[in-house]
Amino acid sequence: MSWQMWALLLAAIAAEMVGTTALRLSDGFSRLIPSVVVVIGYGASFYLLAQALKRGLELGLGYAIWSGLGTVAIVAIGVLLFQEKLSLGAVAGIALVILGVVLINMSSSAQ
Repeated sequence: MSWQMWALLLAAIAAEMVGTTALRLSDGFSRLIPSVVVVIGYGASFYLLAQALKRGLELGLGYAIWSGLGTVAIVAIGVLLFQEKLSLGAVAGIALVILGVVLINMSSSAQ
């Protein structure tokens, strides 16, 4: 698998993180600039993910990594930027997301 495919996937995750963070800042799409950033961020994320898939990334593996790492990153952003609290259950859930992504990656035929 090419390094470009992985770079595109990481860029897709970063764009999704920007879009999701802007979603929180958009105040229900009542603030123009964050709302525009949401649309651009998600659009760029899906485009970049599609380009990674085009270059050979398996759909299941790509989506698992994109959604899993994106979820973990957004939880961290919520805690660090928005002072959101994590319960023990939330921490366990995050650990399960990470474990799930690792297991999908290990069992992927892309190995």
